[in-house]
This record gives sequence, structure tokens and C-alpha cells, in this order.
Amino acid sequence: MSTCTRSSADLQEPVTATAAPARTWLLIEQAGPWGAKALTSSHLDQAVGRELDRLSKGTGVRVGLIRRPGRHADPPHAGGAHTRRHVILAHTAPHDPWVRTTDLTTPADLTELDFAALGAGAHGGFGGPHEGPPLTLVCTNGKRDRCCALHGRPLAAELAASGGSEVWETSHLGGHRFSPTVLVLPYGYLYGRVNAHHAKAVLEATRAGRVVIDNCRGRSAWERPGQAAELAVRALTGEDLAAALTVRHTEPLPAPAGGWTVQVAHTDGRAWQATVEATAAQPPRPESCGAALGSPSVMNVTAIEPVTDPFQGLS
Repeated sequence: MSTCTRSSADLQEPVTATAAPARTWLLIEQAGPWGAKALTSSHLDQAVGRELDRLSKGTGVRVGLIRRPGRHADPPHAGGAHTRRHVILAHTAPHDPWVRTTDLTTPADLTELDFAALGAGAHGGFGGPHEGPPLTLVCTNGKRDRCCALHGRPLAAELAASGGSEVWETSHLGGHRFSPTVLVLPYGYLYGRVNAHHAKAVLEATRAGRVVIDNCRGRSAWERPGQAAELAVRALTGEDLAAALTVRHTEPLPAPAGGWTVQVAHTDGRAWQATVEATAAQPPRPESCGAALGSPSVMNVTAIEPVTDPFQGLS
């Protein structure tokens, strides 16, 4: 039986500009099994999961569950009310990325956070700074899509065994058909169709503050048009410093043309304007195993040129 990952790979569907948009990630350790909607179908208290989901909507914060790689038994009290959990909070905007961590026994405390402020990059003194190696999160939630468990769990186990990074399994990164999918913090770049060799190269680059653009889905701080434009500028210039580029402005183009113009700026003062169009992928393919055939949108950069005055047209 064909899987969504096989169909996507056979059709050579690009992974570029498919990252789940999130300026800030809130990741909560939760042992045991996860359901398809992990926040409300795991050993995490369902009322807490529903409230975190509600509070995060529209704030730029994406909430997920994490667990250590390995077996995930289902004892009666796994991850119960008094279990000590690790929590990761990470902001991915290039001007001031940060990762903060803490341990807690009462996940309901997280509902007291100011989610609008977190999305804007203000951590409010949450926890303490993460000073260890890069954080690697691999989507492994087989209840969401079986490809994530089939491909993601072996990758997470191998990366954890190899050392050099703090590795977690996570509940959902979007883009099942690109599994194994990986999120690397602190910079917030996502990758698809990752093997162990490629993942190790990504981690080595991350430790040096750099980005690997091969199989890069984009930086989660940006919406998909911005992801496409930023990666196009990196491909054009060869720039791989994570902090060097920012998406300064995205403007929808009027009908009937549609699409967007996106301005990408470099810390050295240079800037580029990219034209991005969305097309429907053909032929239709399953976006998830067992789902009806669909035609996901593909972001295409159709033009890119230097901007003489990088602040022209900006207010």
C-alpha cells in the first residue's frame, strides 16, 4: 500500500515553504501515548489541553507535546497529575531568538502565561535560558499519521544515540507527507525527508549559527510566502548565517494576478524583493495517509531582484 510520503516523493513535491508558521513554540513533556490531537488525547489533562489550544490561537504561539525517544508504555498513571515535566519555550524571530526551559508538575500553570506577549517575543522571565546543544524535535505521532511513526521514530532514536544534540519526539510539525520532519531550535528551521546523515549536517550547522537549505521547509517565524522568499535569497546569495536575513514586509498582490511581494533584508543593508505565487500541486495526492486526494499549494518564487532603497514603500 502506498503511503503519503511515498506519493509525495514519487511526485517530487518540493518541501520548500511548507513549515508550520509559529513565531514561538511552547513544548510540554508528556509521556505515554498520544492521540491524533495530542493536546486533548494523551495523559495530559484534557481541560488543560483545550485551554492551551484556545489561548494560543491567533497569537503566533504553537503548542505541542514532547517526549524522550524510545518505548512509550501506557501504565495507568503515566504522565499523571504529579509527574515532573520538562517545558521548552522558544522564540524564532531572527533579531532575537531565544530558548527558555523549566520543569514543572502542574501543566495548568502554563495557562497563566501571556500568549500574546510570548508570540511577540517577550518571555516574561519564564524558566531559564537553555545553554546546552541545539534542540532537535522529530515528529513521531503515528496516531496523527503513520508515516511519522514509521520514519520519525527510528530517526529520533538514532540521533539520540549519536549525541551532540538534545533530541525529543514531538506530536505534530505539519507536513506528514514529508516525514521524517524535524524542527531545530533555537532558529526554528524545519526540514523534511530527513535522514540521519542530513540531520547531523543540519545540527552541525546549527551549532555554528548557520542554516542548511537542502530539504529546508522554511523558518517558522514567517508565513509561507516569507519562507519561500527567504530561502530563495539564500539560494541566490549563498548566505547561510541564520541571523543574517529577515522578512521585513509581505504584501498581497491585487487580483487577478494574486500572490505576494516579499521584501527580505540582510543585516549588511542589502535587500531583495521577491514575487511569490501559489499554485495547486498536480496531480492530486494524499496529504496524509488515508486522507482523500488533495492539491496542496506550492509556493513559487517567480522573480527576485535587489532593492535600491530597502525602505521604499514601507510604513
